[in-house]
Amino acid sequence: MADKVIEIPTTPFDGQKPGTSGLRKRVKVFQQEHYTENFVQSIFDSIDAKDSTIVIGGDGRFFSPEAVQIILKIGSANGVGKFIIGKDGILSTPAASNVIRKYKATGGILLTASHNPGGPNADFGLKYNVSNGGPAPEGVTDQIYEKTKTIKSYKVIDLPPIDLGKIGDLTFGPSKVSIIDSVADYVTLLEGIFDFPLIKQFLHEHEADFRVLFDGLHGVTGPYARALLIDKFGLPESSIQNCTPLPDFGGGHPDPNLTYAHTLVEVVEKENIQFGAASDGDGDRNMIYGKGAFVTPSDSVAIIAHYADAIPYFKKGGVKGLARSMPTSKAIDLVAKKKGLEYFEVPTGWKFFGNLMDAGRLSICGEESFGTGSDHIREKDGIWAVIAWLNILAAANKASPNKLIGINDLLNDFYAIYGRSFFSRYDYEEVPSEGANALVAHLNDALKSGSLNNTVHISTTSATKFTVSGLYNFEYKDPIDHSVSKNQGQVITFDDGSRVVFRLSGTGSHGATVRMYVERYVGPKGGVEALLKLAAEGLQSLIEVALEISKLKEFLGVDKPTVIT
Repeated sequence: MADKVIEIPTTPFDGQKPGTSGLRKRVKVFQQEHYTENFVQSIFDSIDAKDSTIVIGGDGRFFSPEAVQIILKIGSANGVGKFIIGKDGILSTPAASNVIRKYKATGGILLTASHNPGGPNADFGLKYNVSNGGPAPEGVTDQIYEKTKTIKSYKVIDLPPIDLGKIGDLTFGPSKVSIIDSVADYVTLLEGIFDFPLIKQFLHEHEADFRVLFDGLHGVTGPYARALLIDKFGLPESSIQNCTPLPDFGGGHPDPNLTYAHTLVEVVEKENIQFGAASDGDGDRNMIYGKGAFVTPSDSVAIIAHYADAIPYFKKGGVKGLARSMPTSKAIDLVAKKKGLEYFEVPTGWKFFGNLMDAGRLSICGEESFGTGSDHIREKDGIWAVIAWLNILAAANKASPNKLIGINDLLNDFYAIYGRSFFSRYDYEEVPSEGANALVAHLNDALKSGSLNNTVHISTTSATKFTVSGLYNFEYKDPIDHSVSKNQGQVITFDDGSRVVFRLSGTGSHGATVRMYVERYVGPKGGVEALLKLAAEGLQSLIEVALEISKLKEFLGVDKPTVIT
């Protein structure tokens, strides 16, 4: 006897438009009757669901277990042939991308709001990844959105929930279900990329003078960090903290930056730890931070690119190209030019990198928002970046047996070769949408009129002069599919090569988030001390001028940013 499929009448909800990272709203929004079901049905209506293979997993945040069961019931009713699900419904975003690719799945539904807080009064999210393992392109997300606007019913199969805690195979109506170890496939992937024996040897030879601490911020990466740092590299338990995934991330904000990853920063400084790292809620972001040594994400991806030959994956396969998101500092551009590699500047959103990777034109890339990755998958990958740094440090120390090489040594050597792109980002979170839109309109008016061109602005604190050389709205034509992405952020350039970028972010679930990015390049000739002095003076002066030109405080009604990185 066939299992009963029930068709349930519904009506559309406003605002179910997926952004660059899916649909993100407050948990209470997703908990509304029919809300999650409508969106899930719209996904299956937008793909060829019959006999498809769908991966399901997420960061374990509040409402995840219920959402997995909803996806199963609707997917099976729509003819999905097989589901591959992480144990307990958990898969980091990079691990999910790997599973989609490894098992040649049709796609995957990821349950995550990335670095946003979790809990009953916080955020939840759903996003669809396509068969290459990367986020769905706009053509797919637009189709999903159109379906949400006209949906009249959704189908569910009338079956009880399944036990997500037991690894193994079972059937769910007409669908096959495989519940897999959330960690195993990903660890195998990294073993084929990095020199694990070299890393383990380095860490054991320097266990007294090179301590490691990873902070999972109670996100999804805790079990992955344990499997690698403790089980594979043999480090002590004291090398990890906050590595139990929790539905509310322990009440914290699982965003690996200097503000929200204070649990890492405090211990690293107090205990003089040479190598610290953190990842976010779903595992696709990272922060590298040693005693007195914070590595900006812009510098991190550039340094990985510079030392790529130390990593077996790149030594064997070569580096095909480099790329960064538009707001990210131009440090990686300098590496590309020196090494004679093709490089790209793309809009924010990992799908743009994915197109280049699929075409064989990109190997290493990054975003200033603490996202770093390569073509081993089609998502940014926090744990990958952490192990990449350990691999590079292990190789550098093997080449310099008489001196312990640490994070600062790699940074200073890099700056001596390339100079330094000083960079800061100001986040103004959950500000009134009206003020944010007025700020954008103000800059667009200046762009149209040309009123800012060649104007001179003087910092009141340092008397430093900055002359505006241009203002434009970043637009990108994809060299692979020739799609055009407009209005990706307003960029003010200055005649000394500095620039300021303003963007409205789509990653929040409430109000608007305005991000201001400030970059000032200083060449290598003056030495490290001169670089640091110029940074302290020049960057702060540029920030002051940027706030004055944009009238940001006036439009947003705030004096200080929520987060500075």
